[in-house]
Amino acid sequence: MSDSTQPYRVLARKYRPQSFGDLLGQDAMVQTLANAIKRGRLAHAFLMTGVRGVGKTSTARLIAKALNCVGPDGQGGPTIDPCCVCEPCRAIAEGRHIDIIEMDAASHTGIDDVREIIEAVRYAAVSARYKMYIIDEAHMLSKQAWNGLLKTLEEPPAHVKFLFATTEVNKVPITVLSRCQRFDLRRIPADVLTAHFGRVAQAEAVNAEEEALALIARAAEGSARDGLSILDQAIAHAESGDGAPHVTAAQVRDMLGLSDRGSVRRLMAALLEGDGPAVMAMVRDQHELGVEPVALMRGLLETAHAVTVAKAGRNAPDPAQSVEEREALADWASQLGFGALHRLWQLLLKGHDEVATAIMPIEACEMALLRVVHAASMPDPGDIARMLAGGALMAPEAAASAPVASTQGSSARLPQRVEDLVELLWQAGRGQLAQHFHDCAAIARFAPPELALRLTRPWPHGDFARDLAMALKDVTGGAWQVREAGAEPVEPTLMEQEAARAEQARSAILATPVVQAAMAAFPDAELVEDDPSAQWSIAT
Repeated sequence: MSDSTQPYRVLARKYRPQSFGDLLGQDAMVQTLANAIKRGRLAHAFLMTGVRGVGKTSTARLIAKALNCVGPDGQGGPTIDPCCVCEPCRAIAEGRHIDIIEMDAASHTGIDDVREIIEAVRYAAVSARYKMYIIDEAHMLSKQAWNGLLKTLEEPPAHVKFLFATTEVNKVPITVLSRCQRFDLRRIPADVLTAHFGRVAQAEAVNAEEEALALIARAAEGSARDGLSILDQAIAHAESGDGAPHVTAAQVRDMLGLSDRGSVRRLMAALLEGDGPAVMAMVRDQHELGVEPVALMRGLLETAHAVTVAKAGRNAPDPAQSVEEREALADWASQLGFGALHRLWQLLLKGHDEVATAIMPIEACEMALLRVVHAASMPDPGDIARMLAGGALMAPEAAASAPVASTQGSSARLPQRVEDLVELLWQAGRGQLAQHFHDCAAIARFAPPELALRLTRPWPHGDFARDLAMALKDVTGGAWQVREAGAEPVEPTLMEQEAARAEQARSAILATPVVQAAMAAFPDAELVEDDPSAQWSIAT
């Protein structure tokens, strides 16, 4: 039959990996398998897990090839590089090998299906070196089916191997996981997918722009199968120039319903400048062009994330970014602080969730972005706290008459007593930290901004000294040195001091003649505290 009369095979099937060298982004797993085959340390059961389209079932078939390959001369043994020309290799690739049994657990979920396997494993392979069972979507097997398979899975005959593939490994019983050699297949990096799609496009005689392939790779989210399906669709959507389809970035954006990245950058700039009218106009323009509001919010989230990682110092460029976009991200990263970027992310993330569930998505999008605009015009909460602590925020008439603070007055911002430090933490919303400091911190040295302490009870959230130093830096605007006290003598904790003062006051009251006479008249009476202001009374 000629090529023109053969039915079309989609790219995801046509370019399925036929050797471990074709497997994308799974080098660690391939190396582990190669060493196991070379040293003869082959497990009797393998479990492949990972998101859709990363090669779980393909890997299972490649393992079947690797363990059953006999080489072109028929004398070879197990190898990480199967020849793909011997009869076992070709039969496995074509899905017709009698000893390689594939089962879809989604449609064979019960104990009866597993019972057939248990009965069949007793018999040796017909022509292969190993009889192999590839069970796809293994998490769909019922509890009874897994229980029936457990004993066979733990001690199978030497000629049998089990290969499980699943996207939801958390649904596989732990008793099964403990009997398998597990491989977690990684999401395929976007740059690897972009290069792969370029090779596929070249093999298909398709002209594709680099940016278009990068957009497809990003939309694939680490899945080769998803990406090839999108590429298939893009080729069908593309216009033919000189006889060959030409896939452009603009066509891919239209096909996927993505917002133009340049428009997203302009919208982000308007948000950061606090230009409400411009933001509203841009949102409506994008909506009229057919861009979904949730896609617009997603584009802004991606931009905010890209700015943040650029500020954090990630040097590897995103292949989907143009030169103009990288320059814009670098410019924003140099101007914005991490605090502002994190608040921007939280506002956009909340807005995205609102838009995704709103009955009026475009209106929800506008309201969410206007919230970001108004937040952009507000000062940083940390700056407000520092200005309040330094007296920089006051009424205009007071500010006019206030003297200019000297540069040596910064110590006035620091708490002068341990009690003041606790109160400062409470006022700043760090109640849990303030309470633990009050109850459990025995002070060895208090000389702000230096503090040495010893905890009477551990801090349940990690490093107390570090957390306290960071909180005090945020509250006071200056760096603190907080350390654990060594063998130094320490003062009682504030809670212990308060308890000691209360006991001292109680003893003083009990020592007064009036109270002693009352206690003598009423032997069962007790001295109790009426309220937190330490008003005492005698209860009979």
